[in-house]
Amino acid sequence: MTNSLDLEHLRTLVAIADCGGFSKAAAVRHVSQPALSHHVRLLEKGLKRKLFEKDGRQMRFTPDGERVLAEARHIIEVHDESMRRLKVARRDTIVVGSTEHAAEQVLPEMMHALRAAFPGVTTRFEIGRSTQLADAVDKGTVDFAFVLDPRGRGSGYDVGRLPLRWYSSPTWTTPEPGEPWSLVAFEEPCGLRERALGALASEGRRVEVSAQSTTLEGVLAGVRAGLGVALLPSAGGRPAGIVVRQDLPATGTTGLRMIARRGLDPEVERTAHTAGQEFFSTRPHLHLVHPQATPTETIPNEA
Repeated sequence: MTNSLDLEHLRTLVAIADCGGFSKAAAVRHVSQPALSHHVRLLEKGLKRKLFEKDGRQMRFTPDGERVLAEARHIIEVHDESMRRLKVARRDTIVVGSTEHAAEQVLPEMMHALRAAFPGVTTRFEIGRSTQLADAVDKGTVDFAFVLDPRGRGSGYDVGRLPLRWYSSPTWTTPEPGEPWSLVAFEEPCGLRERALGALASEGRRVEVSAQSTTLEGVLAGVRAGLGVALLPSAGGRPAGIVVRQDLPATGTTGLRMIARRGLDPEVERTAHTAGQEFFSTRPHLHLVHPQATPTETIPNEA
């Protein structure tokens, strides 16, 4: 039997338990699944105990594995508390996600807040659609993310609300009576697309999607090219080459939520949530949502 235990291998064991499986734990630990499995094998070899057994298609802890897991949690807790008392900074990476619609405005504030709170930590950013970011947070590859929630039924914490505006090319003209209105939208599934179609249809307008894209830049390119109108949230400023339409139905606002992966350091989560709130509190044209005591649990399905 080994005379010592590798702390990183013990962290792997705890991650498997907290994430509910090997693949999610590998993403959280930022290692490949074979490397993570190798950590487990080394622990089993050193302790001369089998830590996992098959349960159908899944793997579960053996009784020995449960005992080692309990010890691992205790060892890590004692180790990390000692490091805090000695004020030894851990060099970690915090992965932050943001919907494209808010990235330019929100991420600089987030970078400043995280660097101030965790000076020894590296920050990496992922920018994409809310559906993709929610999936990445669920898998543990992104620590927390700011995502759109047009339906108001998403997971996480309400942070604020962004006004929705219609945009078109400066040269685009409204269609003749009886002609369809052309919409440039994100590919489905997309809550903004549904809002746009519903708003135009509610006024008796016949609508056709003339162009669609998986990215904000693609949607903006279609609008600049005069392919139709688009409904987009605004976090401040206006994209170049397009104009705001005042002759289309008001659509209100869309929610911006912060979602966090399971097991994220509570201090990191609080810092991110507070930074998001402060972003909205300093911009009166946007809408601040006061913090919820408990986050909700449904993953958003939006642009």
